[in-house]
Amino acid sequence: MSKWIRYLLISPQTMHIGLDDTDSTEGGCTTYLTSVLIEELKKFKVSFLDYPLLIRLNPNVPWKTRGNGALCLRFTYNPEYEKKIKETAIQLWEEHSAVDQKGTDPGIVFFNRSTIPPELKRFSKKTQTTIVTQKEAQTLIKKIGADARGFNSQRGIIGALAAVGETLQNDYTFELIAYRIKENWGTKRRVDEASIFEMDKATAPYTFNNIDTENNRVIITPRGPDPILFGIRGESPQIVQKAYEIIKPLESIERWVIFRSNQGTDAHLKPVKTLAKLTPYCSVTAKGTVSQSPHIIPRRHVIFSINDDTAEVDCAAYEPTGILRKIADKLITGDTVEVYGAVHKATPTRPLTINLEKIIILALQRQTQTKNPLCPNCGKRLKSMGKNQGLRCEKCKDKYPELKRQEITLPRALKLGLYATSARSQRHLTKPLRRYGLEKSTVCINMVDCEGSKG
Repeated sequence: MSKWIRYLLISPQTMHIGLDDTDSTEGGCTTYLTSVLIEELKKFKVSFLDYPLLIRLNPNVPWKTRGNGALCLRFTYNPEYEKKIKETAIQLWEEHSAVDQKGTDPGIVFFNRSTIPPELKRFSKKTQTTIVTQKEAQTLIKKIGADARGFNSQRGIIGALAAVGETLQNDYTFELIAYRIKENWGTKRRVDEASIFEMDKATAPYTFNNIDTENNRVIITPRGPDPILFGIRGESPQIVQKAYEIIKPLESIERWVIFRSNQGTDAHLKPVKTLAKLTPYCSVTAKGTVSQSPHIIPRRHVIFSINDDTAEVDCAAYEPTGILRKIADKLITGDTVEVYGAVHKATPTRPLTINLEKIIILALQRQTQTKNPLCPNCGKRLKSMGKNQGLRCEKCKDKYPELKRQEITLPRALKLGLYATSARSQRHLTKPLRRYGLEKSTVCINMVDCEGSKG
């Protein structure tokens, strides 16, 4: 065998592994499975091509577990280890999948090409904005020659394939996730909250959604039984690692991993040209004119309607959205707005509704009130003498038969601009106000250590 042929046979190959839906409402975490898999793959001397990817998919799918996140690892490897790499990944995937839990439909995808096909990229974008069927995923898998496996309904294959297809060529963020030791899973998380407030101040504006400023509450620590102690989201690997070093955990950390992600980028939002084109389970941006003034329904939710030349639709700002609900309540008929949010399907008791994440106030309707003018002599408000009889001053006793009521412009309590839901109610994909102006337009990855442990 010539040296050239031998080189071709052993030259590094590229593999992408996608993972999705291994967790359940009772526990588990696909990001944790990914962190364990990273450690195991190092035994086969793989070279990672990117940070592990955490790709949030359409947040409106009815069957999602929690954050609807899928994971992808990209690396080169020696072909001699391919079988062992796949066996190791499948074994860990099976061990960490809650297959006995209702609604858990794990999927794993292997793809062995150095470049991502355009049709796979398009598929990934579609999974972030709308509903994708199992048939679409399986057809694409056959076309591109990927290897996919799943449990139960195998719906996780859709997310796993989508994670492989998302290359994050435009805007992206990072998240450092710290994991608890297994003995503490399911117990109350213990972190020095003062250090989180200190971290937020020290790293602003380059980290986001650390605290709920309206309620002065920490929001980087989840409440469920999953293995995560806390997660820090930011603009670069360096800034989230700096933030991590400021936080003071009060319990042991088993490991931490930095993920590159579409979180905080508004990747789920799809502009619609007319309200008639709204479809359920999508997240949209849409323009319209307020056609029905806001009213409050039980639990302090605010509902108003907008219309254009094609349709009218309800918009809902729920109580947890905080300032967004207060802004929505101050709108009046005739205001022009652009709304951002998820389209909720119509029910027998509720019409098609956009559940609001943000509002841009584009134009404010002039708000007026009709009043009697002031007395020219004493400044007291004049009174009517009867229909078409003019006005008189009760104090001066003077009469003004020619004076009429005046239309007065009232000051509006709103200003033009963008308003967003409170941090505590923001979805993973929602771009917070802190990120505006920090968006990325190209990929520039300077790999630093993406994972570690703390004893």
